[in-house]
Amino acid sequence: MQKYKKIIKGNALFLDRDGVVNVRIDGGYVRTADELVFLPGAIDAIARLSAHYSHIFIVTNQQGIGKGLMTEDDLALVHRKITDAVDSAGGKIEHIYHCPSRKEAHDFCRKPNIGMALKARRDYPDVVLKKSVMIGDAASDMLFGRRSGMQTILVGEWPEIARQHPSLVDFSFPTLADAAKAICEE
Repeated sequence: MQKYKKIIKGNALFLDRDGVVNVRIDGGYVRTADELVFLPGAIDAIARLSAHYSHIFIVTNQQGIGKGLMTEDDLALVHRKITDAVDSAGGKIEHIYHCPSRKEAHDFCRKPNIGMALKARRDYPDVVLKKSVMIGDAASDMLFGRRSGMQTILVGEWPEIARQHPSLVDFSFPTLADAAKAICEE
């Protein structure tokens, strides 16, 4: 762990959604805006991080759509709640990318594949993935970041991920708020 001495700032920050920005529903999906509960400090953390990165993106697998449990319109309302909260806190999320495919489809857009990173780079030509950071709470997020050439930050109470996959994790913090504090004070 900690292949880098400092956390990269400046270019793009990629964030996983469930378990990083909002509470993950174990065994389920955030299907409506009413079901979305922000993790403590997450919105303020994104607002603080907006001063340190040219772009902030959310990249999220949303197979609930592929399973017919929610629609694209339902997801758009969930994402609107996130962007409105971040905007109100003085931050900015440039774009939220999602992959609606089911896991078994092995879709290139689904993390840990790098389709969403490549789409962000295509949509925002100044994004340099090797100068970007991925923050997530799962091994698939860390693998997505590493495959994309990004620095990776693991958040949450998942020490086994760092132990089992040390080459995937550059830094680890309990929460997004803790990661933001380290980045902003560095």
